[in-house]
Amino acid sequence: MALTPDDVVTKQFQHVRFKDGFDPDEVDDFLDEIVIEWRKALEENVELKAKLAAFESGEAAAPAAPVAEAPAPVVEAPAAEPAPSGSATATAGIIELAQRLHDEHVAEGEAKRAQLIADAEGEVTRIRTEAEAKQREESARLERERNTLEARITELRNFERDYRSQLRGYIEGQLRDLDEKSASTDSTPVSAIGL
Repeated sequence: MALTPDDVVTKQFQHVRFKDGFDPDEVDDFLDEIVIEWRKALEENVELKAKLAAFESGEAAAPAAPVAEAPAPVVEAPAAEPAPSGSATATAGIIELAQRLHDEHVAEGEAKRAQLIADAEGEVTRIRTEAEAKQREESARLERERNTLEARITELRNFERDYRSQLRGYIEGQLRDLDEKSASTDSTPVSAIGL
């Protein structure tokens, strides 16, 4: 029994329970593609048979002189070859279609892979650019903060130096006053102080 496109369309498969299987929608879509291509192949086959029949009938009407010039076995050899059966042609067409679909899917997958790689590289470049900009911004902020802190430290050191000078001057002044008072009290007798 020869397989027809309608056989493919109407084929029912058993559902498998408790096991992984193919996605039925994907299988149906693929079979629909096969049927379309198969019908095209069958139509093309019919057209080619019609052209062959027309060619053979046109050759039969041609004068016999060119045929007589050619060796007889050579002329008969192509006619003697058995024409492929309809199922063999259909099988070859299906195999060719499957190979073409496979090649298309592989090419599509490679294109998608290339696109994903290009997108990822673009994303990497964008993220790297953003990170570098943030790093420059953070470095500038930290540099400004460091400069501010260094200025504050210098200010505090100056304040400390001035404060120490003033404190030293004050303490030295107090010590001089104390020395002067003790020198003036040394000349005064203890009885005058009231001890």
